[in-house]
Amino acid sequence: MRDLARNTSRVVQDVARTGKPALVTVHGRPLAALVPTDAAEIEDFILANAPEFIASMREAEEDVAAGLTRPAGELFNELDKDHP
Repeated sequence: MRDLARNTSRVVQDVARTGKPALVTVHGRPLAALVPTDAAEIEDFILANAPEFIASMREAEEDVAAGLTRPAGELFNELDKDHP
């Protein structure tokens, strides 16, 4: 943590240059990691690690396993009938 606070720019540049993550520790215990990424990957990374998204995906998978889903085409046809 101390090195990151004192040398933030250098640590970030090292991560960008080497492509290797920098581990942030507090009293020797891992707290966070500074990892290289690019604009194309950041949204996927955030969504994949967002608790709400993970819970929603788990719920959707349970619905599929329980047979509580139906084909999208069937739903679209139904909606088309309701809104000619």
